Amino acid sequence: MLVLILLIIFISIFFIPIYYTSDLSNSKFEFIDFIEDGNIIWPAPGYYTINSYFGKRKAPTSGASFYHKGIDIGAPEGSKYIAVTDGTITFVGFLGGGGYTVTLTDKNNNIKYSYCHSNPNFIVSEGEEVSKGQVIGYVGPKYVYGVKGNKYYDSSGKPTNGATTGPHLHFGMRINNEYVNPLNYLPEK
Repeated sequence: MLVLILLIIFISIFFIPIYYTSDLSNSKFEFIDFIEDGNIIWPAPGYYTINSYFGKRKAPTSGASFYHKGIDIGAPEGSKYIAVTDGTITFVGFLGGGGYTVTLTDKNNNIKYSYCHSNPNFIVSEGEEVSKGQVIGYVGPKYVYGVKGNKYYDSSGKPTNGATTGPHLHFGMRINNEYVNPLNYLPEK
C-alpha cells in the first residue's frame, strides 16, 4: 500500500503538469504575477513542491552531491522561471552537475541566484539587466546531447542535464559566495 501511495505521489509530481507552455516566443519581456513577502520572490510561479531540500542528503544519482546547495522545485519541462529580484545575468551555460544554468546577480553584487537544469535555448544573455518578475528561462529536459565535457549519464547511458533524475528547477543562492538555504529568504508558500 505504501509503495502504491509513493508511486502516485511520484507520478503526480513528475508527469502531471499543473501548468505547461512550450511557446518560447516573445517571452523575453514577459512578466509573471508573483508572490512576494520580502525582497525576493518565488522563482517558479505555480510550482511549490520541494523535492530536495538544502543541506545534507543521500545523493539521488551518480555525481550528485551529498550536501545539496539549493532546493529542487518540482516543475515539468517547459515551466517558466522568473527573476527573483532586479539584477544582471552573470552566467549562461553548462555548469557541471547543475547542467544548463542561468545565474542572476543582484544590483549590490553580493547575492547570486542560480537556476539549474534549464532549457538550453536560453532567453537571456550574460550582461543583460533583468527586472523582478521577468521570465528569464524554462525548466529543461532530463536528457541533453552534444554537450562537450558532460560527464553525467543515467543508468541507460543517456546524457543528462547535469546530475539529475528528471526535469525540475534547482534554485541556489549565494551571499558573498557562501551557499545559503534559499528557504530562509524566499516568501512562504
